[in-house]
Amino acid sequence: MQLEITFVGKDGKILLPRQYNEVLQGFLYRNLENELSSKLHDSGFADPKSVKRRLKLFTFSRVLGKWKDEGKMMAFEGAVRWIVASPWEELLSSLAMSFLQASELELHGQKVRVESFKVIPIPEYKSPIRVVALSPITVYRTLLTPEGKRKTYYYSPFEKEFSELAVGNLVRKLRAWQGQEVPKEGEVRPVHVKKQHEHVILYKSTVIKAWSGVYELDLSEPLFRMAFAAGLGAKNSQGFGCIGLWSPAPKERRSP
Repeated sequence: MQLEITFVGKDGKILLPRQYNEVLQGFLYRNLENELSSKLHDSGFADPKSVKRRLKLFTFSRVLGKWKDEGKMMAFEGAVRWIVASPWEELLSSLAMSFLQASELELHGQKVRVESFKVIPIPEYKSPIRVVALSPITVYRTLLTPEGKRKTYYYSPFEKEFSELAVGNLVRKLRAWQGQEVPKEGEVRPVHVKKQHEHVILYKSTVIKAWSGVYELDLSEPLFRMAFAAGLGAKNSQGFGCIGLWSPAPKERRSP
C-alpha cells in the first residue's frame, strides 16, 4: 500500500538541501509512534535465510513538485507531494494518524502543513507493466578487489545483473515479510532510461549511484505486489526505489 501526502510550506515555500534523503527519512521516523519507530529502526524484518540481514520494508519518493535553485538549496513552491510505501499497514496508519493530529509539522527546521493525504492501493496485477521510478533505483554488489579490499559496484539498468539482483531482492523481501518462498524469476527492463537518469546521491557520507526513468516489470503477482509496497532495488528505507504506475504524456492534437 502507498500513502500520498500533500504538504505546503508556511509561507508557500519549502527549502531543502539537494541531498535530502536523510532529511525525509528522519521526518518519517519522527512522525511514527515511538515504539513503532524504535522497532522499525532497530529491528526491522529478518530474512529467514540470513541471520544478519534485516529489512525495513518501506520506501519513499522524492519530493514531487515545482522547484527552483536557491543557492545550495532547492526551493519547492506551492503544494508538493510525497509518497510513502510499505506492506506494513501499521506503519502507514501510524504516519497518517500523526499527520491528522498535528496542525503543523517540522521539516528541515520549517513549519509545513498537511493539506491532504490519500491511500493508493497496489495496482491490479498485470505483467508486463510499465512503472516510473518516483525515487531512483539502486542495485549493487559488494566485490573483492585483487588486493582483497571490498568495493561496491553499482549496476546500470543496461547490465543484466541489474534485473537479476532487483528480482532477487524482491524474493528476499517477500521471504522476510511472509516467510513465503517464490521462484527467483522475472525481469526489470529499462524502457525510457537515458544517461541523464543516472543520479549520484550522498547519504550520510556514502556515495550511492541510482537510476530514475521508466521500466517494464515482468514479475509474478507476489513479487509485483512487493515491488509497489516496498520498492525496487536496495536501500529503500533511505529513499530509493519507490515506484508508481507510468502513464504516457497525452499527445497534442494536430489541427486538421
